Amino acid sequence: MPPVIDLEKCIGCGICEECMADVIYMKEVDGKKIPYLKYPDECWHCGACRQDCPVEAITIRFPPEMLII
Repeated sequence: MPPVIDLEKCIGCGICEECMADVIYMKEVDGKKIPYLKYPDECWHCGACRQDCPVEAITIRFPPEMLII
């Protein structure tokens, strides 16, 4: 399951685009830069995008098989 980006909170800074798994990209919509998940199935669930987001606009959803210990 890919990260969820709250576009209401997002300020379009592009920090999340530095994703090490190369999953998040920026695109321009109506003159505003917004992030989108280009390859959502390739997400490593590392949480770096969530931690680096200055406005806490990203939530990580873990697949059920990752929650079983």
